[in-house]
Amino acid sequence: MQHLDGLRTADLARVRGVLTDIDDTLTTAGRLTPGAYAALDRLLDAGFRVIPITGRPAGWCDHIARMWPVSAVVGENGAFYFHRDAGGALVKRYAFDDVERFENGRRLDAIREAVLAEVPGAGIASDQDYRVADLAIDFCEDVAPLPDADIDRIVSVAESFGATAKVSSIHVNIWFGEFDKLSMTRTLCRELFGESDDDLRQRYVFVGDSPNDEPMFRFFPLGVGVANVRRFADRMQTPPAFVTAGECGAGFEALAEVLVMHGQPEQKR
Repeated sequence: MQHLDGLRTADLARVRGVLTDIDDTLTTAGRLTPGAYAALDRLLDAGFRVIPITGRPAGWCDHIARMWPVSAVVGENGAFYFHRDAGGALVKRYAFDDVERFENGRRLDAIREAVLAEVPGAGIASDQDYRVADLAIDFCEDVAPLPDADIDRIVSVAESFGATAKVSSIHVNIWFGEFDKLSMTRTLCRELFGESDDDLRQRYVFVGDSPNDEPMFRFFPLGVGVANVRRFADRMQTPPAFVTAGECGAGFEALAEVLVMHGQPEQKR
């Protein structure tokens, strides 16, 4: 992982969009700081597309798409994207239909019971009521932090049911279905902006902090980790190409400053 100083001016000049995780990338100690929120606004005002790519629930993403200075949002690790249309109305695009969601919900209920029985101290994420596609198991947000062995056990239980399980900085997110952060990001940019995979690779930066961001780090040459990504280095086969000096929101602010200074986005607010 190179420091941000390793980003070439030529690479920065072709960036038109910023894709960012939220928890422990934008947020610091569970809070969205004024500086990080202002950095989002500066990027959008400078003409960059700004798209959070998060494991957080649909209920939160409804608010984010409506109220934050963003172009769109991908939620629940790729289960959907939300955006506002030209008239300001919220548009929701899911990776599944209602029948599939109902059936997957029943299967996730079984995993919930198994995890709680087999991993003492694990909890259901406090934002679970606002989710439409996945089960979030809390291992440190609102419960006492669990050891790595217990986190691995949660993943193992989920996978024994045939589910996908990804570790974030606070939750293990579990779902059924062929989607992830990268697949829905590709769908969003193709459907909303007419962009190819090559456009994405060449013209977007992704910034994140944890193992569930690994598909994005693998895909994007300009993948950036905030400094706390180092905590998960032993869980990642493909780390980000670059890393900030600061952790969490401070790291994001530093990246935003570099992009606003050197980028030449084509879009205008």
